[in-house]
Amino acid sequence: MSAQTFDRGGLVRLLAKAFAILVLVLWSLGPIYWALATSLTRPDELVSRTPHFFPPHVTFQHYARLFGGSSVSQGNTVQSVWPEFSAALLNSLVTSLGATVVTVAIAAFGAYAFVRLRFPGRNILFILVVATMAIPAYTVMIPLYRLMIQLGLIDTYVGITLIYTSAFLPLALWLMRTVYQAMPIALEEAAWLDGAGRIYTLVRIVLPLAAPGLIAAALLTFLNAWGQFIVPLVFSPTLATKPLTVLIPEFVTRNYVDYGLMNAAGILAIIPPIVLVIFLNRYLVSGLMAGAQK
Repeated sequence: MSAQTFDRGGLVRLLAKAFAILVLVLWSLGPIYWALATSLTRPDELVSRTPHFFPPHVTFQHYARLFGGSSVSQGNTVQSVWPEFSAALLNSLVTSLGATVVTVAIAAFGAYAFVRLRFPGRNILFILVVATMAIPAYTVMIPLYRLMIQLGLIDTYVGITLIYTSAFLPLALWLMRTVYQAMPIALEEAAWLDGAGRIYTLVRIVLPLAAPGLIAAALLTFLNAWGQFIVPLVFSPTLATKPLTVLIPEFVTRNYVDYGLMNAAGILAIIPPIVLVIFLNRYLVSGLMAGAQK
């Protein structure tokens, strides 16, 4: 009797876990599937009263418009948006990669200084830097906008990169500080005894060992920069630096909402982050767990 009760209890728990996992998967992947299905549906079928969970007639005309082709919607020829889409894609790559490189470079050296160097107010300064993550972005938007105007950095790659760096550097510093604290100092002391300087020791010994943490910091910075909307909406008013996150909502016009084009662009926009997460996931996990054990 007890064995049957145990089996029933174990089966109930197993079914509950399976149901919870199913709900989580549907909650996470459902919107992505709906966007993909919408991007493959013809324009006339998108506005039908009957919702379609699967495209009745698969079409690639929305993707064709993104890559230089034209299509016909409601009897009208719709031109390609490739010039705007390619420019926004390049802007997203430039600003995200630029912010990632600058943020990780500063975090790699700055966090090492917070861990290994002794200077007055070290801990207080680090706490103040990390505490800036708690400041809502909208509270500094107006003064930051005035400052960027005075510096002539509105609608420039340098300006957007600097804003991203200031926003994501505290998290990268905290992560790299945790990584350095978990590393034994014996290897560095051995290098110092052999006559190596701090910079040489950091570049040739410490940074290779801290590679998982560096990759984790780079991945988090890139993902955060790639998904930004409010900052480029304010500081990138033209296509010179406008990223995909700001361009895609502009496919909504006064008289027509191009659902297929918006979702096709959204599907293409999530490919770079997905590829990075798939191939660098193990480095992200190991980097975040670097300071868990000392």
